[in-house]
Amino acid sequence: MRARGITYDTGFVRHGVNSRRRFEPDLVERELRIIRDDLHCTAVRVTGGDPERIDVAAAFAADLGLEVWFSPYPLEMTAAETLSLFADCAERAERLRRRNGEVVFVTGAELSIMNPGFLPGDTVEERLGLLGDPSRVREVIGEVGARVNDFLGTAVALVRERFGGKITYASVPLDRVDWTPFDIVSMDVYRSAEIAETFAQTFAEGMRSPVLQGKPVAITEFGSATYRGAGDRGAHGLEIVEYGADGPVRLNGDYARDEAGQAAYLRESLEVFDGAGVDVAFVFIFALYDHPHRPDGKARDDLDLASYGIVKVFEDRLGDTYPGLPWEPKAAFAAVADCYDQP
Repeated sequence: MRARGITYDTGFVRHGVNSRRRFEPDLVERELRIIRDDLHCTAVRVTGGDPERIDVAAAFAADLGLEVWFSPYPLEMTAAETLSLFADCAERAERLRRRNGEVVFVTGAELSIMNPGFLPGDTVEERLGLLGDPSRVREVIGEVGARVNDFLGTAVALVRERFGGKITYASVPLDRVDWTPFDIVSMDVYRSAEIAETFAQTFAEGMRSPVLQGKPVAITEFGSATYRGAGDRGAHGLEIVEYGADGPVRLNGDYARDEAGQAAYLRESLEVFDGAGVDVAFVFIFALYDHPHRPDGKARDDLDLASYGIVKVFEDRLGDTYPGLPWEPKAAFAAVADCYDQP
């Protein structure tokens, strides 16, 4: 791969509530320095719902010499709200690009699932429920693709008025994206048990599809949660979490920690992507601050088991490996560092 990446979360915003409560500039800068120096990343996808936070983290990343993918993440927003977010972020991304060089703008992610107006359903949960019914998916898939592409056409025009760099979109197959307006084809790709045996072959064949129009391909998301069997669920690893009004509360059952399984999933995925000629891949994710590791509590309270983060975040203590930081690396941290440290 040309570039080696990871996603850095500044906080997902849903109905005005930010999932990441801790966001001190000193902490952010130190984490991004670790991403560069210890994980050997050359690119970082800076994502979230607060433009100011994305701007702060992206500036640190750029100053460290990392390729920045400026990635606003609309969640349960209307089309007008999403376009307003993109306009704000595009102007910020352009200022950064003019100052520091390589910046890619990501015009949202998985819009059909994460936001109303594309699929039936008023919430993410309702829309995901519909996707569990293949007959309903077949009924709506044509309309979904048309709606997504209509919106993306408007979004790309708005962004290009404000941003002079490369533009992409973090897609899922349901979106059926027409890649003509974009500079880079980007996909969120998770191997699950249903496709595990043929994953490498199918992915390599897909990389030769004319739909990609000969453009560079990026994997904007891939990863696994940290419990036994999570890799088999692919992108659905968080479905074991019970939520309250303020966010994640507990797990819905008893699960066994499997850091080795998470690490193996990342190594194997990177091998497939590299072999198929992917331009850049972004591990999902460095840390999920709203899914803390609670080693002293009940097993169902240890939200880190459901986290795709490669570090386990504490809410009441500091870690040992990096003194002063509220997390400890998982086995996946070392796996990514080893993969990315190869010539």
